[in-house]
Amino acid sequence: MNISKIDLNLLVYLDTLLRECNVTRAANQLSITQPAMSNGLKRLRNLFNDPILVRTSDGMVPTERAIELQPVIRGILMTLEETLAPNREFEASQSKRVFRIMASDYAASTLAPKLLSKLHDEAPDTTLDILTPSDVTFHDVENGKVDMAINRFENLPQSFHHKRIWKDSFCCLVKADNPIIENFSLDSYLKARHIWVSKTGFGVGVGMDPKDVQKLGWVDEALAHFGKHRNIATFTRNYHVAIHLAKEKNLIATLPSKAANIYVDDPGLKILEPPFPIPPFELDMIWSPLLHRDASHVWLRKKVAEVADELK
Repeated sequence: MNISKIDLNLLVYLDTLLRECNVTRAANQLSITQPAMSNGLKRLRNLFNDPILVRTSDGMVPTERAIELQPVIRGILMTLEETLAPNREFEASQSKRVFRIMASDYAASTLAPKLLSKLHDEAPDTTLDILTPSDVTFHDVENGKVDMAINRFENLPQSFHHKRIWKDSFCCLVKADNPIIENFSLDSYLKARHIWVSKTGFGVGVGMDPKDVQKLGWVDEALAHFGKHRNIATFTRNYHVAIHLAKEKNLIATLPSKAANIYVDDPGLKILEPPFPIPPFELDMIWSPLLHRDASHVWLRKKVAEVADELK
């Protein structure tokens, strides 16, 4: 194959087609017509002597050859984008940029207020758009549609850049006059009723089963090591909801310390140490290689890191 005769646009077409597995969606993504994308797919098939995408009852499915090509093509395009991106200074005070951050409820609750204050002081005309994990996918982050994602991640695609924000422990939040305060032990903890707060991530399923310890997360996995389980009365995906429920009812909310400490001065609440060990967890910030050298993005990452350091 003579590389000098290859139209580089075909690599962009291939990358988009393999992400979307749909000619119409790929055409819309690149703002070209469907016939133009169909013609591009035909040229790709001739170039690689492979069908690339095959129609099945489940829709268009990539061939084995296409699956092998996908990470290689993605890497080539990312390198080109990084190399060709203009290296300009970011003038924060003059910028009208919209920064889009996917953040879990926990990350948004702890980081967003101080980050917004910092942006208001240094870049008053910028806009902060905070998205939930259910709003976006890894592809959105990888393609630079979302500036970054801040969450607890167990598995990440190797292409992402990432930075550790902090490590956090757990505590228990109860109503200030909850009788359990007088004798807070593992036994009284297990006899009480609890509020569960989700560990949100990409592709979180619908509904929870109190018996499915693996999906319940860190607190319940820690209890399972002792052969114990707690009585979960309420499931919620919002830390503020969990905290308000703990304040109004004799329920226990076991949640990350930084989220609980938002209410440390509230006289209606009491923060207690858990009566059993719960391993700490880490909060990470991830972003696309496409944005790694972008001046405005470098500035934003610096501001997020500054806020994280202030909250440590």
